[in-house]
Amino acid sequence: MIIGFIGFGEAARAFQESLRERDASLTFAAYDILLDNAATAPAMGSEMERRGVAIAEDRAGIANADWIISAVTADQSLAAIEALAPHLTAGRTVIDINSVSPDRKRKSAALVEKAGATYLDMAVMAPVHPRAHRTPVLVAGDVSPALHETLERLDFSFRIVGDEVGRATAIKMVRSLFVKGLEAITVEALLAAEASGCFEDILDSLSSSFAGLGWPEFANYEFERTIRHGKRRAAEMRESAATVAALGLNGRLADEIANVQDGMGGLDAPLPEGDLKDVIAAILAARLNSSKT
Repeated sequence: MIIGFIGFGEAARAFQESLRERDASLTFAAYDILLDNAATAPAMGSEMERRGVAIAEDRAGIANADWIISAVTADQSLAAIEALAPHLTAGRTVIDINSVSPDRKRKSAALVEKAGATYLDMAVMAPVHPRAHRTPVLVAGDVSPALHETLERLDFSFRIVGDEVGRATAIKMVRSLFVKGLEAITVEALLAAEASGCFEDILDSLSSSFAGLGWPEFANYEFERTIRHGKRRAAEMRESAATVAALGLNGRLADEIANVQDGMGGLDAPLPEGDLKDVIAAILAARLNSSKT
């Protein structure tokens, strides 16, 4: 069985590594847009070679894989399928794990199915580390008995939520509004607390009112996630905004959450070390400085 990847970032690498450990008979190939850039191609190619992954020159180079897992940035998910679709043939399965709106996945599915291949809407419901491809996922689409058996044999932790493409990602997008929103409100509230000189009072109050969250470790975790993954989370939240707006509801909240995530991810700096107050003071200085440039 050959598994191909479109996009070979964190999620794809985690899946590939644990799938290889699960079944040594699997072979892998991958294409990533960074291969098209002379500055980034050597590092990406080296990473693929180190993992025993065949390097595809373009998306057509992985179209003959049995499974093709799309793991690109949210804004590139449809473009990736548009470039792949003309090369697909019957019998291939495209598994789209990107965090995008239901409408985006339905458009992608139409292109894949027109080529006679199978499209699977897969939503990854937790960070890919440490469980990698065993991370809990939701699945929607035409899951044949053979596909179901293969998912089980490879030890995916999956739950089928329906045969309609878009249902799995809808659950992910609505849930993300809360999860990424909680990150954003924690970050903004504590930065504002530090800026106004009332950090200790705010932290004491929140620790008392929401003791179950586990302060200050909870706050440290929220800051770490937004700094490390803010750019990707911002793209996901804009897809969440599109999802909510398509329901006739207010997508502007998700847009503002995206702005916070984008700002934190744009700091392009590691999480400062020290106690929580020191960490937040350093991040506040960086945020204020970035707003001036």
